[in-house]
Amino acid sequence: MIRSRRVKLQVFRTVVFLVIGAFFLIPLGAMLEFSTRGNSDTAPRTLEAWTNIFQAPGLKDAIVVSLQLAVITSAGMLLLLMPTMVWVRLRLPQINRLVEFICLLPLTIPAIALVVGLNPIFRWMRINLADSILLLAFAYLILVLPYSYRAIDAGLSSIDLKTLSEAALSLGAGWGTIMLRVIVPNISSALLNASILSVAVVLGEFTFANLMNFENFQVAIAYVGLVSATTSIAVSLASLMFAFLLLFLLSFVGPRRARASKLPTDTQVVGALVSTGSGSGSR
Repeated sequence: MIRSRRVKLQVFRTVVFLVIGAFFLIPLGAMLEFSTRGNSDTAPRTLEAWTNIFQAPGLKDAIVVSLQLAVITSAGMLLLLMPTMVWVRLRLPQINRLVEFICLLPLTIPAIALVVGLNPIFRWMRINLADSILLLAFAYLILVLPYSYRAIDAGLSSIDLKTLSEAALSLGAGWGTIMLRVIVPNISSALLNASILSVAVVLGEFTFANLMNFENFQVAIAYVGLVSATTSIAVSLASLMFAFLLLFLLSFVGPRRARASKLPTDTQVVGALVSTGSGSGSR
């Protein structure tokens, strides 16, 4: 009976895996087939669209700008969200639900409504600060809050944050040492997941940049599509393949990092504080 249940469970898993795989791979295969079409039905397959990716005007600059926005947004998200969540959990747990509601609120507001609300602010910033596309990082920081909050919240829930912080404080560590040498190593996998989600959201964003007359990666793809549909499909497929490859690699690196960060919890605290104490003693 146990063997029969295992066989049925294995068959069920295989069927689910095949269905989900077909759901993702069939559209990708259609994109690949379309991007390699010739000029006519009888023309042979060609890779001209793929070779024209880096020859499209403005596409290289748009890729560089989008990567810069992704890095700035991820760094800003970590600097803003992680200390806030730690402080709320330790000092103000009664407003934890309020902070969660605020961070998840962008999911319920349409992007077009956010653009209309933020457009006067960005108009003032472009006139008085700088007319740069990097200003979009402030808007993207709002967009990535729900996804990053959930990832970091799961990491903080997996550790005994109060015990670790109180032990570190009792041994003389400051909050900077606690953040960088106690909390961050224990939730490194969650921080990595939050950063990857932020990068994915920024690289796939179109509405903000288009309506505010900026040209990021997605807007550049739309412009390329006006000239060559096959080239725009090739660019989109290449970006999807890069994202899938990155997530596939993280599926192997993430658990190993998580296990490594959870093993020496007390040792990390003592080691960090010993080094802090020796540094203060030398001073």
